[in-house]
Amino acid sequence: MVAAASRGCGVKGDNVKTQAGHIQINGEADNQSFYKDLFEFLGWNVLYEAEGIVGMSNGGPISLWFHGHTNGTANDQDGAGMNHFGFSAESIADVDLTAGYLRGKGVELLYGTPCNRPEYTSGEDELYYSIMFHSPDRILFEVVYTGPK
Repeated sequence: MVAAASRGCGVKGDNVKTQAGHIQINGEADNQSFYKDLFEFLGWNVLYEAEGIVGMSNGGPISLWFHGHTNGTANDQDGAGMNHFGFSAESIADVDLTAGYLRGKGVELLYGTPCNRPEYTSGEDELYYSIMFHSPDRILFEVVYTGPK
């Protein structure tokens, strides 16, 4: 407590600088291979793998960790908490390739995707072309290309 008080907590200019470091997604252990295969397809590499856990990285500052240990509570994207996790793609073709990959795995694409969502662009010359889907653990994911038409 003394250290915090001497730093002047709450004083303007006394902020800590951070960046996102990792995200943990809990799911059933039987679904670990789904996440590993999907993220390898999306260009991520395995950082760590053991029974019930796989860590993935795309070489950037954020790692994803999929833990196969849950308490049995179902995920509800419309409840409090995270709604969905979006991944940026470099092109429309990458979004379409991912759609084909998912369909080949029997994953249903949601909300009429793939499609362009112009309401999420800043003008007529831009696209917001995405797919949305649930993982086997009902985590909602999006793969999206945003950029010029």
